[in-house]
Amino acid sequence: MDRETAAELFSAFGAVDVRRMFSGFGIYADDVCFALYLRGEFYLKADETTIPRFIAEGSEHFSYSTRAKTVSVKSWWRMPIRLYDEPEELADWARQAVAVAAKVRLKKVARKKKAAKPGKAAVKAASAKAREKKIVRAGKTSKPAPKRATSRRAATRTNSPRQTARR
Repeated sequence: MDRETAAELFSAFGAVDVRRMFSGFGIYADDVCFALYLRGEFYLKADETTIPRFIAEGSEHFSYSTRAKTVSVKSWWRMPIRLYDEPEELADWARQAVAVAAKVRLKKVARKKKAAKPGKAAVKAASAKAREKKIVRAGKTSKPAPKRATSRRAATRTNSPRQTARR
């Protein structure tokens, strides 16, 4: 199957973007991947609310074999064969798959925001405060130590009176 045929199959659903993925295609709508075409089969995104519908149709979840074991991916279920001939029904299943994919994406974004590290400015401010606390605890002045030379050329300079005058 080629991209145009895959897009045409979902035409009753609306505009989709078909992108190359693994050895097949990913079908996207609203910037989420809601269907896969792999090994001559379509798989739709599913969750605990839509899986019973797939089971009732006799569909199976996506799985693949490695050298050591068989991996089951229970968030992708084979599209029922009857949907190839029923475009309106397929559009309904596609809408549900898009909703599931969008929900999963929102959860991932929320998780990433929660686990995000503070920005560079916050890290610099926190490390500057920590340095100041160490200096005060040590009984030294509150001024931080001068920065060391970072370049090789700067590291070889000496502070002779003649060189200081040139600067």
